[in-house]
Amino acid sequence: MEDKEWIKFLKDRKIIAIDPGKEGGIVVFSLDKNEFVEVIHMPETPQFLEEFLNKYKNNSICYLEKVGGIPGQGGASSMFNFGKGFGHLEMALLCRKIPTVEVTSQKWQKALQLGVKGKKSNTDWKNKLKAKAQQLFPYVGKITLATSDALLILEYARITEKT
Repeated sequence: MEDKEWIKFLKDRKIIAIDPGKEGGIVVFSLDKNEFVEVIHMPETPQFLEEFLNKYKNNSICYLEKVGGIPGQGGASSMFNFGKGFGHLEMALLCRKIPTVEVTSQKWQKALQLGVKGKKSNTDWKNKLKAKAQQLFPYVGKITLATSDALLILEYARITEKT
């Protein structure tokens, strides 16, 4: 987003949807304008993450995917780094006083009637999720594997916030 363009959303009620992890993404959506504010790949540093969230701290609620270690998904080092990054994310949200709802992937996927991964390969499953995000949000620029889950978490949040 252009520098200072985000200011027009300052007073809006916003949803921040986050798919954590190095290959995750963040989506900021204005409920008042019914418009996307930003869709980005997960920031690479804790400093950039904190600066990004600081812009959107007012009148926001965050829907954060609740994750845990997945056996067979990398070694101890990768699990440690993921946990460290997740801690940075939680601390940035806490310091910015952004109310946060943790939601498991199973919960948002069930609510969006996406089925279950089952025996699909990780690639096939991620491509299915990306296709669903593209179907729901055809007007969003380039939807990537990094941002598609965050977009779907946003859709879950929009449904949840309406009820």
